Amino acid sequence: MNIQDRIINTVPVFEVSENLKGVITFFEETTYSHVGVTENGTYLGLLSENDLPCFEPEKKIDDFRFEMEDFFVTKDTSWLDLLEMFSRNEANILPVIDEDRTIVGYYDLEDVVDVFIDTPFFREPGAILVVSTGIKDYSFSEIAQIVEGNNARLLGAFITQSENDIVQITLKVGTQSVNEVTQTFRRYNYTIVYGNSDDQFLEDLKQRSDYLEKYLNV
Repeated sequence: MNIQDRIINTVPVFEVSENLKGVITFFEETTYSHVGVTENGTYLGLLSENDLPCFEPEKKIDDFRFEMEDFFVTKDTSWLDLLEMFSRNEANILPVIDEDRTIVGYYDLEDVVDVFIDTPFFREPGAILVVSTGIKDYSFSEIAQIVEGNNARLLGAFITQSENDIVQITLKVGTQSVNEVTQTFRRYNYTIVYGNSDDQFLEDLKQRSDYLEKYLNV
């Protein structure tokens, strides 16, 4: 997938010397959480929609220089790292800067999530399985061997939790019947956290992800 195709140029960038009138209008007319600020064309930081009550139209953006947040991505940032950056900063927009620290555009959270949902992990029919084990006791090659050794396809796997030396790994298995797969994982000393169908798992994701519900209502 070419995530760079999702960079948008329809969101403005403000110069630190401007007053806040345009910024206020931007936040009032959009649902974006942040907007980029430059100084002489060079990326300086981000103003947050959370500070909107403090903004006065005739004040300068420079008056809020030290309240700006400082996060960004580049064209080389992977889509998984983009999702992490969105989540870590509670943002629904990310500035993309080049080697000269010029803002070349933005990533919109909804666009990036659409790319994720369009992957075989979500689109291919199959079952979701979540297993846990010690952080030093697993390998993705072993996980793939367990799944494929039961004549099933592994459509995707990623770590969804890591705490107290225990990791949880979410798998998408290309079969609706995962009984043999789960039994094999147990024989390899994995704990089965749960294994649900696509629809059940996606519904669980919706209910437990306050962040995505806030910005995407999914």
